[in-house]
Amino acid sequence: MNQEYDAYSPKQIAERVNGVGMTKANLPALQTITLGVLAGAFIAFGAMFYTVVITDSLLGFGPTRFLGGIAFSLGLVLVIIAGAELFTGNNLIVIAWAEKKISGKQLLRNWCLVYLANLLGSLASAWFMSLSGSLNSGDGAVAITAITIAENKIALSAMEAFIQGILCNALVCLAVWLCFSAHTVSGKILAIILPVSAFVALGFEHSVANMYLISVAIFLGDSSITWIDFALNLIPVTAGNIIGGSVFVALVYWLAYLHTAVKPPPQHDDDQR
Repeated sequence: MNQEYDAYSPKQIAERVNGVGMTKANLPALQTITLGVLAGAFIAFGAMFYTVVITDSLLGFGPTRFLGGIAFSLGLVLVIIAGAELFTGNNLIVIAWAEKKISGKQLLRNWCLVYLANLLGSLASAWFMSLSGSLNSGDGAVAITAITIAENKIALSAMEAFIQGILCNALVCLAVWLCFSAHTVSGKILAIILPVSAFVALGFEHSVANMYLISVAIFLGDSSITWIDFALNLIPVTAGNIIGGSVFVALVYWLAYLHTAVKPPPQHDDDQR
């Protein structure tokens, strides 16, 4: 079979994720922040697209959410193909930490820098979108959809937001994981679409997407949503995202393919003569 189209095996994927994790953890701060801001903007573009696509849809609840999920996939496609640092996807760096290739300090440094940069990119995108007039499309229907989305998110209890955050990032990290199996751009895009559209259709919570989806309603000024509501949603969602990506994907695959891998026996002095 042509190796260009033969997918990497799960064990090879784990090894590739390990290598990329080491690279990401050692990126200079300026590069990490720059790429993090881009990722926040890219996910915001996907969220903008999603908001427009589901507005006034007559397809019914399920088909509308699925179509919106496909539209939202634009965000992760841009992150993976164009190149950016996304907090939720970077939960996979835990594999490099588990392999003792990076320290806990390096892991937390990457997560903190990327999360704050994602926040900056998302907020800037929401602010620009609120100023652009694009949300007034459809006689203001798009703005109403944007506000409704935000209101539904802040109405979640902390436990609901946490659990939905876990489920969301399990799917997002599986999408990123599947991308590592592909050799081509088209293969990576196809790997992204179904897991991402699934989490969107199911209504799960993505911290970086929520940075845009809630803040844009605040910037519009037509709702009672506050920055306190924004924070109260992000805290449990972010915690859930970390568990979903780091534990239920990264550590599980590390246990399956790297921790249990056969290691060469240690060499003794007599063997080295």
